[in-house]
Amino acid sequence: MKTIHRRTFIKDSVFAAGGIVAAPAFVNNLITNSPNKRVNIALAGISGNRPRVRGMISGRGIAHINGYAKVPNAIITKICDVDERLFPAAVTEIEKLYGARPKTEVDFRRLCDDKDIDVISIATPDHWHALHAIWACQAGKDVYVEKPVCHNISEGRKMVQAARKYNRIVQAGICYRSSKAVKAAVKFIADGKMGKVYMGKGMVYAYRPSIERVPDSPIPEGVHWDTFLGPAPYRPFNENRYIYNWHWFWDTSTTEFGNNGIYRMDTVRWALNKDTHPVKVHCTGGKFCRDDDQEVPNILFANYEYEDGTIIQNELRSLPSNPEGLADSGNCFIYSDQGWMTISPGGFKTYFGPKNAPGPKMSENDIPEEERSNGWKNLIECVRSRRLEDLDNDILKGHMSAALGHLGVISYRTGRKLVFDPTTEKFVNDQEADKLLTRNYRRPYVVPDEV
Repeated sequence: MKTIHRRTFIKDSVFAAGGIVAAPAFVNNLITNSPNKRVNIALAGISGNRPRVRGMISGRGIAHINGYAKVPNAIITKICDVDERLFPAAVTEIEKLYGARPKTEVDFRRLCDDKDIDVISIATPDHWHALHAIWACQAGKDVYVEKPVCHNISEGRKMVQAARKYNRIVQAGICYRSSKAVKAAVKFIADGKMGKVYMGKGMVYAYRPSIERVPDSPIPEGVHWDTFLGPAPYRPFNENRYIYNWHWFWDTSTTEFGNNGIYRMDTVRWALNKDTHPVKVHCTGGKFCRDDDQEVPNILFANYEYEDGTIIQNELRSLPSNPEGLADSGNCFIYSDQGWMTISPGGFKTYFGPKNAPGPKMSENDIPEEERSNGWKNLIECVRSRRLEDLDNDILKGHMSAALGHLGVISYRTGRKLVFDPTTEKFVNDQEADKLLTRNYRRPYVVPDEV
């Protein structure tokens, strides 16, 4: 496949309402390491969580808006979305928090072209993450990219390559990594206080109502549907494939494993100190009890085996379920020869021996508000310092954790246990599974072979 750079794409394609635009000068801006340097941020993706609610902003977009508002001398100066109906509410909210009105764009490239933008914060749907992040890196911008980082394993690796090639700070938006209580849990294990760990488990119990069946309809005024689809195949407009419910279709989704499971898998992988891929994966499940438009499964059970025998499990239940004690304990579990630990964004608890005697614990609420961090604050600190080693969740870590969800889904879709080569990031003697490591891209929205 021919390599297409962002600048070539700008010259050769019509991307949004603005039509064909000339390629601007390539920007490779660098922030000085002054802690007081103002950082200008562009936010891509402000679409709300609830379909058919006109003008609402919520979800990850509003989380970014609120997150950067807590960072001194960082300001959102531009916002970008394919749905112009959302701009008034977003502009009002940002002006209230930051004291200045952001400019609005439909075309993501214009964020890349703006020499005054230092950081692009990506809260767009999963199928756009890779292209947006790669273009931003090529333009010399630092990046915050939302979970689950990428739509497939190949994209994740190319995002890592782009970050390294263009010397960019790229934060994977998997928020547990910034919790001081979770960091303390990982250190507790690393210090040997749990004994010998052998298994970790992540559990996603997120009830999802039926999305019903919705017929295709005319594209609403203000919605740039072709741009929304981007790399995905073109389909007629359908509300069920748009705001939030795009999570439940293969063209745009990474399933609930990517939507929420990645928080658990990233934490468990971190706690077990696994910086490589598993060598075996087996995932079963299906779509149960729903007669609606949803394509992806609502029940999944994945088992990952590492070269040293360590096991990670990932479980999804999106139908009514017993809570399994999650409300009291957390959603990540680490098991050792001496006991077990539960971890959640709010902290950790430990239990020891056959009678589960309570051990050390820590709550995020025990940490003074002014000492707490978040991924957005950590990113801006690293943008100023250029110290990649201080970044909570560098894109390589995000790629490794996202791959767990992708591997599980590939096993589910092929219907069998798979053997994976961590070095080549290919399956062993399985061409059918290898095809699912990437996707067929709709031109011109193609992730290039070389970034």
